[in-house]
Amino acid sequence: MLIAIASDHRGFQAKRRVITQLTGMGYEIQDFGPHNQECVDYPDYAFEVATVVASSGAERGILICGTGIGMCIAANKVIGIRAAPCHDSITAEMSRRHNDANVLCLSADFLGEQLIERMVQIWMETPFERGRHARRVEKIHDFESGFREMLPKLERTKE
Repeated sequence: MLIAIASDHRGFQAKRRVITQLTGMGYEIQDFGPHNQECVDYPDYAFEVATVVASSGAERGILICGTGIGMCIAANKVIGIRAAPCHDSITAEMSRRHNDANVLCLSADFLGEQLIERMVQIWMETPFERGRHARRVEKIHDFESGFREMLPKLERTKE
């Protein structure tokens, strides 16, 4: 399974540890950067990972910034993305089990190394439960599809 990963400068060190962990678990990694700790803009990296996941270029994505919030907001702008800002093992598990999250967003500033490692392991190993949750996720997909069809109409009204 291919995992797309990126961070901002605040998440750079945590990203390196997560890459080592995932590689050790047998996953293939595509690192979208950054490749050093110079200050960067998190939306640039969130959009890259989210676009690759949404287009099925990678099965899942992981984004790490200072709080996990900015990356999550940006990633969720991409149609087909269900990014979850998780802060403990339970939210990591439930984001997969009930919401079929395809992008995990983590805080480098507020989560310890061991907790991040545990959350990544749980998130990667937890399957989507389906059942009643599949119906709910499908409603999100249907809304996105309808919105996609509305976009050309909205563009014409701007002219």
